[in-house]
Amino acid sequence: MREIFIDAERCTACKTCETSCAVEHSASQDLFTAIFESPRPQKRIHVEKANGLSYPVRCMHCQDAACIIACPTGAMHREADFGAVQVNEEKCMGCFMCAMVCPFGAISAHSEKKIAVKCDFCTSRLEAGERPACVEGCPTSALIYGEEQELARQKRLSAAAAAAMAISRAREERTEVSSIELIRIMGGN
Repeated sequence: MREIFIDAERCTACKTCETSCAVEHSASQDLFTAIFESPRPQKRIHVEKANGLSYPVRCMHCQDAACIIACPTGAMHREADFGAVQVNEEKCMGCFMCAMVCPFGAISAHSEKKIAVKCDFCTSRLEAGERPACVEGCPTSALIYGEEQELARQKRLSAAAAAAMAISRAREERTEVSSIELIRIMGGN
């Protein structure tokens, strides 16, 4: 199953993902028109800064989603095609039990309707063969949409390339490199 992954080292806190998300969930789906809509479109991703890094926080569509379990009306449910956790607006009574149990703080209140708002995984875009709006809008590719196994493989290849480069540099400088020295050369502490 395809998922959205985050490479926090690439995030520059430009918040383009937030804007793309809000526009995608607007009535007009046009940036310049969405600004004047009432109610104003709400983002479902929030870029937060912590310890010198920026991190796009969004619903992780957890396998064992606490928000689904906590929802007394069944408004929170899992959509079958893409596995996304969704909110049925007609069933939501605005108790926000879902927000209280979400470990990521990814659920907020709609500004006017007083119902839960969260990432819906842009399932309409996925059905059309497109990527989620936040991923599409990210100029640094900090948000990546893909298969878990393929993304893990790419990370391993990147780590292997970094190690190979560090070993090559170490060989040029001296003949023997300890494991600790190799980690330091690769950027570790």
